Amino acid sequence: MKTIKAFCWLAFFALLSVNVWAADEPSIEQLQHQMNRGEITSVSLVERYLDRIARHNRDGAELQAVITVQDREKLIEIAKQLDEQRKAGQVRSAMHGIPVLLKDNIDTADGMPNTAGSYLLRNHMPPDNAFIVEKLREAGAIILGKANLSEWANFRSTNSSSGWSSQGGLVKNPYDQSRTACGSSSGSATAVSANFITVAVGTETDGSLVCPAAINGIVTIKPTVGLLSRDGIIPISASQDTAGPMARSVADAVHLLQAMRGVDDSDTASYNDTTNYIKHLKTDGLKGKRIGVMRDLAGYNTELDEVFNGRIEQLKAAGAIVVDGLEFPNGRNWGGDEYTVLLYEFAHGMRDYFEQSPHPEFSSLEDLIAANKANAGITMTWFGQELFEMSVSRQADKEAYEQAKVDAKRKAGAEGIDAVLNEHQLDLLIAPTVSPAWKIDLINGDHFTGSASGAAAVAGYPHITVPMGFVQHMPVGLSFFGTARSEALLIEAAHAFEQMTQARRAPVVASPH
Repeated sequence: MKTIKAFCWLAFFALLSVNVWAADEPSIEQLQHQMNRGEITSVSLVERYLDRIARHNRDGAELQAVITVQDREKLIEIAKQLDEQRKAGQVRSAMHGIPVLLKDNIDTADGMPNTAGSYLLRNHMPPDNAFIVEKLREAGAIILGKANLSEWANFRSTNSSSGWSSQGGLVKNPYDQSRTACGSSSGSATAVSANFITVAVGTETDGSLVCPAAINGIVTIKPTVGLLSRDGIIPISASQDTAGPMARSVADAVHLLQAMRGVDDSDTASYNDTTNYIKHLKTDGLKGKRIGVMRDLAGYNTELDEVFNGRIEQLKAAGAIVVDGLEFPNGRNWGGDEYTVLLYEFAHGMRDYFEQSPHPEFSSLEDLIAANKANAGITMTWFGQELFEMSVSRQADKEAYEQAKVDAKRKAGAEGIDAVLNEHQLDLLIAPTVSPAWKIDLINGDHFTGSASGAAAVAGYPHITVPMGFVQHMPVGLSFFGTARSEALLIEAAHAFEQMTQARRAPVVASPH
């Protein structure tokens, strides 16, 4: 294991670098085909990604998407073993021999720290693998390293800048390094978009998968809460947290999703799901679908709306039945309740996490608050920790929390998404995912103008974003979301839309100097 550092001898190549893979973004199925034919190996694939990370993570384009990579010799040995298994006809799954990056809030017991992006956890070594990591290893995936993120999954300050962490620095958008990569799964999204990796794992509480995916021009699936185990993941909220796949296509996201799922008795939200989502990758998946257009989740960017409206016409041409002009019956009235829930659950979740993944210095949020103060010159360079402090102060409000938890789920779910679906007999809803990427501003923080993430996040329902097009030179995404456990329907619609539009265009990754 080694922390990513600049390699001076690559500087010359970085100056000359262009995105040599821009026209060659191999899918998981293509890579499997090439490996089965002996055209490439898992070893060569690992080496290719390690070299590209070395060229453009700290040097070259300076994307800072990766915090840590596993020791090269260890990775090559794992890849060799998987190549030998392939030769022996023992291919475990579609993920066999495929390199994966994990957001750096997911436990691995392989010598890589789990930092949440914080300098405080730079030496935090988990005792075992997260449940989803065990599933990935069983499937034959290669855990290449850990992706940078918004520190503490963007739940430390109300004035934070997405993508910045005291351990990993600031993640840059590969389409324009002066603009945000969003967050908190910033590094996972940038790494996939810039072809540092085939696929990556991110996490979301509210927007942390779908925002960076849309802004970096890739796909993500935020599943129904409980489809993927949260074991071994540094938490914010037991009510809303989930991991999710990040990929350059819906098919790749589905392969990764299926590899990670499984019933985990340690996660009270976990449920059994045996759906073969690969069968739902249908090119005619829009035909006959009744789709609602959520206009109260649009209207905050004129150019974005123009792209969105053009895609609606294409949905109709593909056979979808579009019901336009919809709004949530009671507006987006769950925000206050959500805030109460997150603040209460965060401190409790951190205590539980440190019980399962002990740290020699920290066992609670109070310990972290004190350590941040002691290391303020490193950890609080740009913003404070008022959310940490508010979470601790809310622990006595259990009755208010329990009521808010019930109210939030009802408002976003039964009285929100489900009410619109039922009233208009719809299969799913759509909206622009988020505004185009804004300029990075470490002093004033993020500049969100609109997002479609809230309802599905608070309700715990699935949400997929797919590249929709561009506003100027920046990618924007289209959101597909629906009721609980409706992943199959959403995948059909999202895959058909992707195949029809082919809206993703790879970034040109080169030195900004």
